[in-house]
Amino acid sequence: MDLATLIGLIGAIGIIAASILLGTGAQVFFNVPSLLIVIGGSLFVVLAKFNVGQFIGAIKVAGRAFRFKLPDTEASISELVELATLARKQGLLALEEKEITQPFLASGIQLLIDGHPQETVKAILEKERLLTLDRNRWGAKVFSALGDVGPAMGMIGTLIGLVQMLSNMEDPKSIGPAMAVALLTTLYGAMLATMICLPIADKLNLRMTEEARMQALWIDAILAIQEGTNPRVIEQLLRSYLPENKRDKGAGGEAQDA
Repeated sequence: MDLATLIGLIGAIGIIAASILLGTGAQVFFNVPSLLIVIGGSLFVVLAKFNVGQFIGAIKVAGRAFRFKLPDTEASISELVELATLARKQGLLALEEKEITQPFLASGIQLLIDGHPQETVKAILEKERLLTLDRNRWGAKVFSALGDVGPAMGMIGTLIGLVQMLSNMEDPKSIGPAMAVALLTTLYGAMLATMICLPIADKLNLRMTEEARMQALWIDAILAIQEGTNPRVIEQLLRSYLPENKRDKGAGGEAQDA
């Protein structure tokens, strides 16, 4: 569970809810037609921009903003160096005994065990990496589109409310409440975009970048293991994926070992 996403969304919604409850009361801010225009209208407009598969896929991918977590990079490097050492000493078939929890890495190691040539292994893994990137990218695009459409639908709802209000000016007392209802759609649209859709889209883009980097690390390691590269060389290669400060610590540790 990604606590940053959860705390951020709950915190933003909580602050808005608290300000409403401390003011005039929640009932003033609830209007069913406004909700229908903003939420229903936004969903249908975005559906018109994408196909059904991409739209439904984005809803499934959205869970990655909250639940998805990659393994620690340093821990993954240590695991890969251990696999490289085992393969160098006992052969690639010895890797079959190792339990690997990450599906992408496990499928790559299985390709080595099955004895596929390096070109085939690289092509399969790169294809899988690109398809994963594509799924995440479409998910982020759908939520970005919702973030763009939400405020526009809110403005449309406000204009509808203003037209209805101006068409009935006989009762001056009804103008204030009618104006408040008209402005609610703008509020709903801004909240939908700012507090939900755009943060999820940004987090999916971040997940996409992190996962692509980790998969690139795994591919480099798998190909190096297949070539029989020295585990120390593999470790140096993989540590380039770490931030510079952590990379230097690793280099220092290696120098002391030497």
